[in-house]
Amino acid sequence: MSPTIIDNFINNEFVKPTEGAYFDTFNPAHGVPHAQIPDSTKPDVDLAYKAASAAFPSWSKTSKAERSRILYKIADLIDERQDEFVRAESKDQGKPISLAKTVDIPRAAHNFRFFAGRISHSVEEAGELEGVGFSYTQRMPIGVAGLISPWNLPLYLLTWKIAPCIACGNTAICKPSEFTSLTAYLLCSVLKEAGLPAGVVNMVFGTGMKAGQALVEHPRIPLISFTGGTVTGAKIIANSAPHFKKLSLELGGKNANIVFADCDFEKALTTSLRSSFANQGEICLCGSRIFVERPIYEKFLRGLVDGAKKLKVGDPSAPDTDLGALVSKEHWEKVRSYIDLGVKEGGKVECGGEKPASLQGEFQNGYFLEPTIISGLTPSCRVMREEIFGPVVTIYAFDTEEEVVQIANDSEYGLSCSIWTENGRRARRVAGDIQAGTVWVNTWMARDLRMPFGGMKKSGLGREGGDHSLDFYTELKTICLAD
Repeated sequence: MSPTIIDNFINNEFVKPTEGAYFDTFNPAHGVPHAQIPDSTKPDVDLAYKAASAAFPSWSKTSKAERSRILYKIADLIDERQDEFVRAESKDQGKPISLAKTVDIPRAAHNFRFFAGRISHSVEEAGELEGVGFSYTQRMPIGVAGLISPWNLPLYLLTWKIAPCIACGNTAICKPSEFTSLTAYLLCSVLKEAGLPAGVVNMVFGTGMKAGQALVEHPRIPLISFTGGTVTGAKIIANSAPHFKKLSLELGGKNANIVFADCDFEKALTTSLRSSFANQGEICLCGSRIFVERPIYEKFLRGLVDGAKKLKVGDPSAPDTDLGALVSKEHWEKVRSYIDLGVKEGGKVECGGEKPASLQGEFQNGYFLEPTIISGLTPSCRVMREEIFGPVVTIYAFDTEEEVVQIANDSEYGLSCSIWTENGRRARRVAGDIQAGTVWVNTWMARDLRMPFGGMKKSGLGREGGDHSLDFYTELKTICLAD
């Protein structure tokens, strides 16, 4: 089967990269090329900017009702083509098709519906200034936004940026991950069919070093929303600083999963398996540092290991697969190197750590890895401190609430945390003490799109979600009218 040829989408038309260069992207389950991506450069970003800036004056003046109508239509069209999007996401990213069908693609449609409704019901501030007149606030679209999305939840997180961006009246240049561009490519035809005017959303495919850097450094693009690694986030801050760009950065995580002895044991265990290994552990919110109170540590460890061994690793297109393939060969090698490092640091691999021997034939070159649990490490070890972003977790016994809070907070990251306890006072106390942007109590990955989302410390900059997304994608102006 010949590879899919992907082209840039600029001004509602598919166009070839200006330099004519493409590169291969691989099917993670098979380890063979399945698509060719434009190797876009600065001239391609400049073309996209020309289209986006030309579209901005009209789109920014388009009524909220009309913008909302188009967003609802986009959501409906994603639903109509759900099976096509699901197959593409699973093939391109390596995730189980069941996850793409129940999480990724439905959430992409929901992102558009959520913000279509949100802009229709936003209320601004107003008040009388006694003896002077009347003051009120007005939200103004900012201009052309640069939206850079990651490879782990490709359409899910790309639409999380596009939807509020265009709902607020901005136009956009999107740079999807070069590893997972298929669903972004499919989205282009949806946007056009939905009636989105030419130039409002443009897709420039390519690498971060070329297309991404050109987007970030463009002097006339005033805001950047980025989801990805902390190292790249630091570069974006440095490259954006001379232009005073508005930034929203959702970066890495090394999230604590704290299990107290008074927890609902079965619920904590079952959910911890999911929070450890969902999407092959390639979710920034996965609980990769598991801390268990000592009285139940051995029982919890046995249960976690037994559960991990029962998870099916294999063909992403099979409906009963639990873990698919990691996104790339390079990423597989990185994750696998951390398992070796864990052993060198004194850890014990309780289960996993290898590619399943049963995967042969078309899957023998795929980037599969068994769910891996490492015990026996201290909190100062690199494997317990550095983001691995794969199906690898550490487990550690603690004795006191104060101890586990101190260890959990002793991290460069602060994205999320899960706490398991039936003691309500303890839950509120620990949740208040944890340094993380999101804290879940007796659950995981429960997302309320009205709430702010983002990280502390090196896990990010800014917040998005609900009114916080509106704050990012608009400038708030105060207008005072004299009597």
